This record gives sequence, structure tokens and C-alpha cells, in this order.
Amino acid sequence: MSAPTPEPRSNFWSLLRSVFFSALFLALQMWYLPRWMGLHGSWRASEQEPMRWLGLIPLLVGAVISLQCMFRFGTEGRGTPAPFDPPRQLVLRGLYRRVRNPMYWGLAFLLAGETVLFADFNIRVLYYAVGLALIVHLFVLLYEEPTLRSKFGAEYEEYCRKVPRWLGWNVRI
Repeated sequence: MSAPTPEPRSNFWSLLRSVFFSALFLALQMWYLPRWMGLHGSWRASEQEPMRWLGLIPLLVGAVISLQCMFRFGTEGRGTPAPFDPPRQLVLRGLYRRVRNPMYWGLAFLLAGETVLFADFNIRVLYYAVGLALIVHLFVLLYEEPTLRSKFGAEYEEYCRKVPRWLGWNVRI
């Protein structure tokens, strides 16, 4: 189930595209949409509480997950997370060996860290998180998985049998 290693030149452009579209996706989910919805975290020196800094832990975990996924999409997959420039090879290594959708986990950790760091605890944040999780889940079920099945066939079916969609153990959601 291992894909051939592409040449370095194609890796560079694939990686560059992957970083660009991943950053765009993360900015949309973490910055533009929440602010458009009126979720404005504040960061004023007079209001800082030491506990806010705990938000750096999930923020850093999410950043590491997201960066690893961007790298894998660009180098191994030779594509991006964007639906209009998908990977040309199925990505099966790294975090993708444990869970089929680690990039969304990275986003979840980034959003949790941002919420704690900016102390933006209100019911609208919960609504945004639940709504985003539902949209992502439906997108995975209704678009991503059928598209990957049609593109990679038996290889993707085998991957789905071995690797869970969301959790680190094979619980079907």
C-alpha cells in the first residue's frame, strides 16, 4: 500500500500548494468565519489571566498535527486538502496510519486553543464548534469518502477497513 516517491521538483510545488490551501482553510475556519459570526476574542494586557496561556497547549498540538498533514498531502499525496486540487496518491503514513481525518483533529485542537487563549467562552462558541463538527462530518461522509472510493478503489476500501474515520480505535461514527 506504499506509493512511489515522487521527484523532488514535483514535491516542492505540491508542498507549496498544500501549505497555501491548508493555511487558507485554517484561516477561514479559525479567523474569518468566527469573526463574521461575531465571535471576537479579546486580547488586552489588563484582562490577561495566567490560565489563558494553557490555550497554547492545544494550539501547539493542533499546529503540529496540521503541519504534519500539510506536509504529507504535499509530498506523499502530491496534492492539497482542497477539493479542486486533491492528492494524486493516497496518503497512508504518519497520522494517517492511525485515523483517516487527522487534519480535522488538528483544526479542532487549534480552535480549542484559540478559544482558551482569547478567553472567548460563550454559547456562540459552542454553537460554532458543534455546527462546524456537523458540517465537517457530513462533508466527509457525503463528499470526501465517496470521492476517494471512486478515485482509489480497493486501496481506499482496504484503508477504511484498517483505519478508523475519527477516533484512534475502530469505532464507527
